[in-house]
Amino acid sequence: MLADKAYDGNALRATIADMGAKVVIPSNRSRKVVIPHDAIAYRQRNRIERCFGRLKHFRRFATRYDRRTIHFIGFIHLAAAMIWLR
Repeated sequence: MLADKAYDGNALRATIADMGAKVVIPSNRSRKVVIPHDAIAYRQRNRIERCFGRLKHFRRFATRYDRRTIHFIGFIHLAAAMIWLR
């Protein structure tokens, strides 16, 4: 799970670890003992954020106009293809 420094808390880290996922959250400055994280994976988080930012330009995606999941996922595929072809 990729998250920002704002989500650096022991309770959240424990919940994620209990789910069996890898935690990639950089330590907050106030943390006395720095917890190491995968810096390369954290840098890739930017790509995911940019993708969601571009998808939110489509009003239908941002407002969740489609109520049925299959229609919403279909639109995500269409919007992603439109973004990819730019």
